[in-house]
Amino acid sequence: MASVKRALAGQAARVVVPRFPALAPGVTSSFVREALHRAIVGVGPLAPAAEAAEAQLREQHGQVDKAVHEVIENHVGYASVGGLLANVGGLVTAAVLTPANISGLALIQCRMIAGIAHLRGYDLDDPRVRNAILVTILGEDMVKKMVRKMELPAPPMALALAPSHDPALDQAITSAVASDLIGRVLGKQIATNIGRRVPVVGGVVGAGVDGYGTWKVGRYAAREFLQRRGTA
Repeated sequence: MASVKRALAGQAARVVVPRFPALAPGVTSSFVREALHRAIVGVGPLAPAAEAAEAQLREQHGQVDKAVHEVIENHVGYASVGGLLANVGGLVTAAVLTPANISGLALIQCRMIAGIAHLRGYDLDDPRVRNAILVTILGEDMVKKMVRKMELPAPPMALALAPSHDPALDQAITSAVASDLIGRVLGKQIATNIGRRVPVVGGVVGAGVDGYGTWKVGRYAAREFLQRRGTA
């Protein structure tokens, strides 16, 4: 375990820290934990993740899997709107809206995964579960690669059910997720750079990319956070 922690921390230090100022000036990894906190307790018009998930469960007459599906669909919609708004203004507004797009995407995906975890019987106040939620954002392919390289100790469900919480993993996971989110948003912006010359086209592309990415993360979360015994 010690070697895993060192590897993950080293990866974050080598790759993430030096790149933050260049990738998105003014954005640091702290936004990831803040987004997770706000996703769980609620912010503005968005109800807490567990409360929103319970509302979906009632609508689906107690059928957990159908409620999970609705949670994913709702957040894909939120992400699509966020991607549209962040890209519809064209190149002139890109520098202003990029940090908001990054933080907004983190909030939406954290809230979606937290809702799924709650429906499947996981305690959102448990720091092990919170780390598992963040790791899920990385996506299945990235998580498998990091586990194979011993840059992560385990996939999300195993982290959520670990015998104890390992505080040494917290910052390394936070940094890895922040780097991934920033890279994704900026990669999308490069891909839609031509589209931004025609603002509406850039917005449509941005909406599609964020929506599809959120759908993939949601499906991964649904597969990872299996129903805990005695909670169905």
